[in-house]
Amino acid sequence: MFIDLNEQRLIEAAKKGDDASFELLIKGCTTKAYNTALRFMRNEQDAADAFQESMIKVFRHLEKFKGDCRFDTWVYRIVVNTCNDMLRKTVPLKDTDSLNRMDEDGEWLVELKDPAPLPEDVLESRDIADRILFCLGQMNPEHKEIIVLRDIQGFSYEEIGIMTDCSEGTVKSRLNRARLKLRSMLLEQNQPESV
Repeated sequence: MFIDLNEQRLIEAAKKGDDASFELLIKGCTTKAYNTALRFMRNEQDAADAFQESMIKVFRHLEKFKGDCRFDTWVYRIVVNTCNDMLRKTVPLKDTDSLNRMDEDGEWLVELKDPAPLPEDVLESRDIADRILFCLGQMNPEHKEIIVLRDIQGFSYEEIGIMTDCSEGTVKSRLNRARLKLRSMLLEQNQPESV
């Protein structure tokens, strides 16, 4: 993928420790990066935390940027991965009747909420995820990529257009075809086999 020469110069200078070059690089993608975090985290405080953590990772790992994609695309991927990591750590807690309860002997017990999902929920989620992943593995790469970017990673049509070098209209069209194909494949899996 072609990288702008000015961007390339800024990247090289930033890798050598030039803070001003790093700031110029980041300035061009902060709004989209923050908006990506906000879409994932769904509240401003968590989005701000994810964004800040992402910018720290970008700064620390700038040496690892190989230039095989646009710099802003690399930043967006870091933001998405950071958000996913943060979301995995914040599993919703189950409700309990009370934090404190008495046992049969009149002793106070402290009940802590169990963050683990119920076993049947885990099995159902795994089953659905396995079926979707199986179907995605059977799809052509273009359809798989567009579903992963939009429906799994949550990128906007504009961001996907940038990443895939397509117009937003093309992205929407491909996504519609890919979703129809995935739906059809999932429905076929649910069909009883004829005897």
